[in-house]
Amino acid sequence: MSKPSTIDERQAPSGVPAAKFALWALGFRPFYLLASIFAALSIPLWIAQYAGYLPAALAHSPAWHGHEMLFGYTLAVIVGFLFTASRNWTGQPTPSGAALLAFALLWVAGRVLMLTPYAMAAAIANAALPVAAAIALAIPLWKSRNQRNYFFVPLLMLLGAAVLAMHLSWLGLLAWPERASLLVGLDMVLFIIAVMGGRVIPMFTNNGIPGTLATRHPLIEKLALGSVLLLLVADVLPAPAALITIIALTAALAHAARLYLWQPWRTLRTPLVWVLHAAYAWIVVYLVLRASAALGLVAEALALHALTIGAIGGMTLGMMTRTARGHTGRPLVADRYEIAAFVLVLCAALIRVFGGMIFPDAYLGTLIGSGICWSLAFTLYAIRYWPVLSRARLDGKPG
Repeated sequence: MSKPSTIDERQAPSGVPAAKFALWALGFRPFYLLASIFAALSIPLWIAQYAGYLPAALAHSPAWHGHEMLFGYTLAVIVGFLFTASRNWTGQPTPSGAALLAFALLWVAGRVLMLTPYAMAAAIANAALPVAAAIALAIPLWKSRNQRNYFFVPLLMLLGAAVLAMHLSWLGLLAWPERASLLVGLDMVLFIIAVMGGRVIPMFTNNGIPGTLATRHPLIEKLALGSVLLLLVADVLPAPAALITIIALTAALAHAARLYLWQPWRTLRTPLVWVLHAAYAWIVVYLVLRASAALGLVAEALALHALTIGAIGGMTLGMMTRTARGHTGRPLVADRYEIAAFVLVLCAALIRVFGGMIFPDAYLGTLIGSGICWSLAFTLYAIRYWPVLSRARLDGKPG
């Protein structure tokens, strides 16, 4: 049972003051902080624009919102996570200090340039980050021959290609619909979540809840991951609606079976675990709604927000909390502020998806309500984790 705790409930060992500045010590620190601040501020900005309180176009098209949530917020979390995890996977150094600062400034440049008329500069900055991150990740993976994680390198490269294609379509230099770039990018993020979720959620469940027997079935694992890759290919082509429907429903069944084997009902007293299960359940919801949208039964936007808010938002917030605690020497127990953030982001998904479905005439109201919940969730994280991410580990270890 989780109990309220204070973030800085323990003092650092002698000689390692908790106030020592450490923002550039390891990848998760600046990127989690930047991502949470951006997530908290950008959604109210977009809603104000959508509601007519700001000029109609902050960037090159109305897809600014989708671009920034995928290639801004989500990519920042992925880069921060991979720079951190790959050091554990390989035992090799990953960007820190001035190099990590340069990566963070490149990310910031991409966000700022999206609000300016300098479209080509924005394209270069936004495409450069995932490509540079792929190169930085490839070095420790190659040196350690960590073949199990090689696939992250081409995935980051493909994300770079997707964001570049989106910018080139805005510039009129590529006959490629911006929607396709977003779908392909989301498919790649979904695959990353499916891979990492399959690795860590059963492990975290068994470690955090004694007696739980979360398991993985080889056939279900292959079907779950393979169906996501098929959906990626179908979106690149693009495939007919009937084929999208079949692939999405097959994937939904596979991921539902996968989640069942992880025994999510046993996690309700452990917030750091149940938030990951709840976020993963939104993958199933997304896939069902994606199939329904292909048949014309629901709006595609509802399906996409099940993925972006429910699955990506919930999973990233849960992992940002757990990994930040673990990599700063803090106990793996969520306090009331973190639990509130988890509940808020899941409420944001419920309001945006099912509120929009049940009350279509109140679309703007559901959008605003969802945005408020999302912004509050990440505001809580940013405020709560500023001292955690910017100060040295409590146990005196590097990182």
